[in-house]
Amino acid sequence: MENVLNLEKNDSKMSNISTDILPVQITETATAQLKNIKTSQNIPDDHGLRIGVKGGGCAGFSYILGFDKPKENDQVFEHEGLRVFMEKSHGIYLLGMEIDWVEGLNNRGFSFNNPNASDTCGCGTSFSA
Repeated sequence: MENVLNLEKNDSKMSNISTDILPVQITETATAQLKNIKTSQNIPDDHGLRIGVKGGGCAGFSYILGFDKPKENDQVFEHEGLRVFMEKSHGIYLLGMEIDWVEGLNNRGFSFNNPNASDTCGCGTSFSA
């Protein structure tokens, strides 16, 4: 059963803040990197982390990860001081996914470990389900 709180915003729009657990895992290193990006790029406080999927990419879907303003159909979660926005319909593709930050000789950036992906591309940023 999902618990949702409705909070009134200054602009009179309602926003759903889910008290459930974020459907994806964000590792400690990814969280630190996201907070660093938000601070270093002066992302406004009314923006949160958007996690989602969109059609495209070499395997059929590609991941969305970036800072954005909330949209009407978003679920809103809190993760380690970050607001996280996700469209409810994206949950079927993202449930159980882990977002990590990798820093190595050949690869540096966010990585997505998605148990729902039936196939992934070589770059790791797109998948099919």
